[in-house]
Amino acid sequence: MQDKIETSAEAAESAALPRCYEVHANSEVDSGSKELPKPLQEPVETKSPARWAYERLILYIQNFEKTLDGDHEVAMGFTGGDTGVMRIEGMGYFDPDIITFYGSDGGNARSQLVQHVSQLNVMLRALPKSIDDKPANRIGFRLAADLEEN
Repeated sequence: MQDKIETSAEAAESAALPRCYEVHANSEVDSGSKELPKPLQEPVETKSPARWAYERLILYIQNFEKTLDGDHEVAMGFTGGDTGVMRIEGMGYFDPDIITFYGSDGGNARSQLVQHVSQLNVMLRALPKSIDDKPANRIGFRLAADLEEN
């Protein structure tokens, strides 16, 4: 097997390309390197911190939703205080450093979280879907499709 010789520019670009790697205690859960969607394969320095955080959160939300049954939807939990959880119904970013989550709380009150990327701390949770006779909402797949289109 012959090693590939890289130019210093190729080596620098390779070092800046995003990677995703995970290890799980449960051997039935997929561990190791993850294939990233095309938008996430771009060099990190071409993106604002907000866009980079937004793209990775989409991947985490989408992967979390793959583990849910048809009776649950993705939500995010908050630490500190009595703010509870928010069902994630939308997400966005404002360059260079703001991430925004849109949704509703346990009482179906409209909610919006605006957060600086340096303070980003998201706990994904499964909540029972909001309407029994309607399919569970899968926001992660809609976000990923939008990312691919744009």
